[in-house]
Amino acid sequence: MTSAEIIALADRYLCPTYARAPLALVRGQGTRVWDADDKIYLDFFSSTVVTNLGHQHPAIVRAIETQAHQILHVSNLHYCEPQARLAEKLVQSSFADRVFLCNSGAEANEAAIKLARKYGHAQGGGRYEVITAYNSFHGRTLATIAATGQEKVRVGFEPVQQGFRYAAYDDVDAVEQAISPRTIAVLVEPLQGEGGIVGPAPEYFQALRGLCDRHDLLLMFDEIQTGMGRCGTLFAYEQLGVAPDVMTLAKGLGAGVPIGAMLAAAPLASVLDKGSHGSTFGGNALTCAVGLAVMEVLQGEGVLANCVAMGERLSAGLRALATKHPLIKAVRGRGLLIGVELTQPGGPVVDRCLAAGLIINCTANTVLRLTPPLTVSAAEVDEALAILDKALT
Repeated sequence: MTSAEIIALADRYLCPTYARAPLALVRGQGTRVWDADDKIYLDFFSSTVVTNLGHQHPAIVRAIETQAHQILHVSNLHYCEPQARLAEKLVQSSFADRVFLCNSGAEANEAAIKLARKYGHAQGGGRYEVITAYNSFHGRTLATIAATGQEKVRVGFEPVQQGFRYAAYDDVDAVEQAISPRTIAVLVEPLQGEGGIVGPAPEYFQALRGLCDRHDLLLMFDEIQTGMGRCGTLFAYEQLGVAPDVMTLAKGLGAGVPIGAMLAAAPLASVLDKGSHGSTFGGNALTCAVGLAVMEVLQGEGVLANCVAMGERLSAGLRALATKHPLIKAVRGRGLLIGVELTQPGGPVVDRCLAAGLIINCTANTVLRLTPPLTVSAAEVDEALAILDKALT
């Protein structure tokens, strides 16, 4: 099928829930993708920050092939080796003691919210409220849109689920003022992705950790976008000087297959006991085999070092572009999660880049989001900068 035929078919039969670019991709290799008309693009979006290892990474392909020849799915009423091994790897690589596996970031955040509420009922005097930050994004389910600090995602889905309060990001005093006798947890992103690639002052998270300890609150990190090497370390919290009580992962953990994870430290790890939560496909054998391969690649092939080096190269190149393009207001981010704030809406720049063969994204209306695979090369970074230079002119 041609790109036009694929687009027409999708527009005819799919719910119109996405503002799609007129692009039908059929193949990928490394940092390159091909559309149905055989046009080649440089992928600096990683399919919504998912394909952290690029397309067709040999270890991922091998994991899929090997597991497909064994067993694809095992009910969670039985045991599954890839699931157990992935949980072990996540625990050994983090602060956590146990893992709940699911299918997406929204589901991981749902699990974290349920964990906080159950902990609040069991040991917190019935407390259930969760404080989140304005401009945050935590998912599209009814609970996670209520947790998201953006009013626009809740419009049309009222009444919104109760039990969430909001405070300004990078403002510990605002969080403290939002605490009520019903508060049990604070849920925050180490770097706000959908909110415009916004990071707080270095001391924010230390102060937040202290605040939660004083008030007996759980500190929960949403690392769905920042985790899995995206910021230059396996998890972004490693750079913050504090550890959370709960962390959620998804996106890059599956390298393109759907998986999410909620990690918790003891004694919280056992709060979600038998029958209190579950997922039919959560911890699927195939996705866990892929997740395990992702972890092994990130920890053993110099990918994290490349992320740091290429992140510095890309950021430096973008700052150089800012000196010649007044349209650029700021460049910010960490690792290869980079935002370029413009003085006007970024949609037209995204469209010009796409026409020139570069896939990027715009978030928060004026922020270009550049998130290439962590395996991106210096030549590919320079190629993307050259395309963006022309698109900004």
